[in-house]
Amino acid sequence: MDRILQEITAVIRRIEGMDASISSLTLETKSMGSDIAGFQSRVTGLEHRMGTLEAHMTIVQDMDQDLLYLRSKITDLEDRSRRENIRLFDFLENEEGSDVQAFVAHRVGPKSPDGASRPCPIIACLLRHAQTRQLLQAARNHGPFRMEKYEIRITADYSKDTNECRKAFLALRPRLCQLEMKYGLFDPARMWVTKNGVSKDFYNPEDLRLFLDSFQHQPMDSITRT
Repeated sequence: MDRILQEITAVIRRIEGMDASISSLTLETKSMGSDIAGFQSRVTGLEHRMGTLEAHMTIVQDMDQDLLYLRSKITDLEDRSRRENIRLFDFLENEEGSDVQAFVAHRVGPKSPDGASRPCPIIACLLRHAQTRQLLQAARNHGPFRMEKYEIRITADYSKDTNECRKAFLALRPRLCQLEMKYGLFDPARMWVTKNGVSKDFYNPEDLRLFLDSFQHQPMDSITRT
């Protein structure tokens, strides 16, 4: 009988220990529930912030597009305002005479104190755009001419963005020649390319570069046939 009581007592003690463990697990579960609720709140906050950030990114992208459009319009307006201008390079200092206002001209850039460096370019403004085109065409037909040790060049007066675009187009000339493509650079910055009677205009040097890359892995005989 005593043995049975001892066993019953041991079972009761084990049950009490299990109750204590269950109580501890219940407290831990409640604590984990609080932590999970906190995590859910943080995730909800992060999702809200991500949604706000995505909305801001969309606004920024739209602003970038607007800025690119405005920049292109400003460049176009600047180029139009320079239509009557020409630039003369390597024209010797003081050779233009004292009455440079006869054709509204001025030199650009600092003047060399010792005269050792190249002469500063001259910007001249003519009365009409048609006169500018005629003068530039005559300069192209005549070819370069020299004044003492310098070769005088006459060019149109473009904006900074247009000049950079034209330089990028001209840098692709070796690849155009390698692919036996005819090309021409027109005002203000339009590259005309033709291959086997098919012509295409490019206004962005990057578009032209990608176009030439499309021929990179083709053999030259297949390019000639296309």
